[in-house]
Amino acid sequence: MLKKLLMGLLLLSATLWATVEHIEATPSAVKGMKIIDIRTPSEWMETGIVEGSHTIMFFDEQGGYDADKFLSELNKVVAKNEKFALICRTGSRTTMISQFLSEKLGYNVVNLKGGILNLMAQGYKPTPYKK
Repeated sequence: MLKKLLMGLLLLSATLWATVEHIEATPSAVKGMKIIDIRTPSEWMETGIVEGSHTIMFFDEQGGYDADKFLSELNKVVAKNEKFALICRTGSRTTMISQFLSEKLGYNVVNLKGGILNLMAQGYKPTPYKK
């Protein structure tokens, strides 16, 4: 009983320190930031990606998702306490997913508002996506 209580308190305290920060996707914001691009492969092909970003699809072309698969891939490139950013096309998907990752799972997430389209509108030139 005591072990379960302690484990619950540890999990709760981990989520209390987790944060989600919402910042505009700008060239200066993405510089030096570890970025996870959650778009689909066809979106990566269409616009390119932020140089050095990790492409880990969350929602597929039909809107379905496999959260366990996403988390498995995410955990290969991001430590739980490490600050990282999520980017999508316009920021809609990342707003939802960053809240979930932060509030429910304790990740330290930055949501890049406006997504890749906002970034490109400010003159950023994405790197072509290579499979």
